[in-house]
Amino acid sequence: MTTETKPLSGRITLVAGATRGAGRAIAVQLGAAGATVYVTGRTTRDRVSEVGRSTETIEETAELVTAAGGEGVAVPTDHLDPAQVRALVERIDRERGRLDVLVNDVWGGEHLLVFGSKTWESDLDGGLRMLELGVKTHAITSHIALPLLIRNPGGLVVEVTDGTSAYNGTRYRENLFYDLAKNAPIRMAFGLGEELKEYGGTAVCVSPGWLRSEQMLAHFGVTEENWRDATAKVPDFGVSESPVYVGRAVAALAADPDRARWNGRSLDSGRLAREYGFTDADGSRPDSWGFIVAKETDPDARIEDYR
Repeated sequence: MTTETKPLSGRITLVAGATRGAGRAIAVQLGAAGATVYVTGRTTRDRVSEVGRSTETIEETAELVTAAGGEGVAVPTDHLDPAQVRALVERIDRERGRLDVLVNDVWGGEHLLVFGSKTWESDLDGGLRMLELGVKTHAITSHIALPLLIRNPGGLVVEVTDGTSAYNGTRYRENLFYDLAKNAPIRMAFGLGEELKEYGGTAVCVSPGWLRSEQMLAHFGVTEENWRDATAKVPDFGVSESPVYVGRAVAALAADPDRARWNGRSLDSGRLAREYGFTDADGSRPDSWGFIVAKETDPDARIEDYR
């Protein structure tokens, strides 16, 4: 493979929270572009986390990265534990001497979410745990990993969330703790972008659209092969996207020598697909957030116009 087909050859990347869903797909697509990808999570072949499933492990993610053409390295890590994150970063430094891309995708708070519950009606411990998983983990990881990333100019930080700034900034996400957890990465990307400028670095926030994650497919009782069956009950699911789409979005960003133009911005897979020309695994180019926003003012908005 040439550097044209492997634009991330020689790049060292870390995907924090790569057990499944968007994180796994991002790791695999970075690998497909030639990167070395350190993948972390709490579910391994020996231990399942509080939200994990034994069928989705970081070891498997690393193997998928390698099979895609990169080099996958699985490192079990609880990103709420600074000591474990510090050991992870020290290992990357010891083995590679650099870090070019950091993807903060740690989440795992969906089981704590109760949409529509008022703040005072919510389970406080569950709400605070959601903030720990979705915000504190990102802050800890950035604090510890960024000194290695800024050692060389051109580093990229990707904060992964649900929703863009245009959407999250004007709409309440139906639960205060969830709203905070999903807005925080947008602000983190903005703040980190300001701090990284003088080091030649870039920080962005990236959101998938309606993601056909393993969890979402299980919720609808379908697979990636027959996912369209779910549209019989929920027609809007027709604008959903596979995790491959956001994976390709992040890989395209990482390979873009002019990515600094996005610094501090909130982006989504549909927007980046139009910019970089990639498609989802099935050749489509869905724009989930465009459809969601359009349907709020036009009930007759057609899914076909956003795929």
